[in-house]
Amino acid sequence: MNRWLTQPYRAFGKRLLDLCLSASVLLSVAPLFAAIAVLIKLTSRGPVFFVQERLGRGGTTFRTYKFRTMTDRLRVSHQEIFGKTDEVTAVGYWLRRFKLDELPQLWNIFNGDMSLVGPRPALPTQLAEYTDLAHCRLLERPGLTGLAQVHGNIHLTWPERWVYDADYVARVSLALDVWIIARTIGVVLLGEERFLSKPVDQSARRAA
Repeated sequence: MNRWLTQPYRAFGKRLLDLCLSASVLLSVAPLFAAIAVLIKLTSRGPVFFVQERLGRGGTTFRTYKFRTMTDRLRVSHQEIFGKTDEVTAVGYWLRRFKLDELPQLWNIFNGDMSLVGPRPALPTQLAEYTDLAHCRLLERPGLTGLAQVHGNIHLTWPERWVYDADYVARVSLALDVWIIARTIGVVLLGEERFLSKPVDQSARRAA
């Protein structure tokens, strides 16, 4: 009960915002969903959606949904993909560039697995590599966008992303979420490279 009084946004306001916005956006972009699905089916073999197990709050797993952007071939590694490669379809490149492939995760937000803002959901296999700092990211629902995503995202190493994730978890607020969402629009329009900013080395700061 104390958390509801002292941290109302973290306790229930954030989830209420997620429900309202995800429901309204899902309804408004339904025609776009249909158009993207048709383009995917017309230009490459395979399913419309890419479904994968990811880590959620508390270390539980859930199924995430994305529009398929890669060729329908078995991949052995989970290495992150940059730009145009033979593995990414022509339509998939543009879906990735403007983050449209992430839109189906609005359903994950609506059903409570994710939030609009939070640490991006990682693969379960990454849990074995987590440091104490990285474990902080499991204290909140994973997000469609997050503090690390508006500071460089895939241009940051995982340990660098964990610094931003831990910082976000410590400072969750409506103002911070609004700022991240607004900055995400800039990232989508201008590209992640324009917003690349390495996190401050906290150990170095303490030593100073």
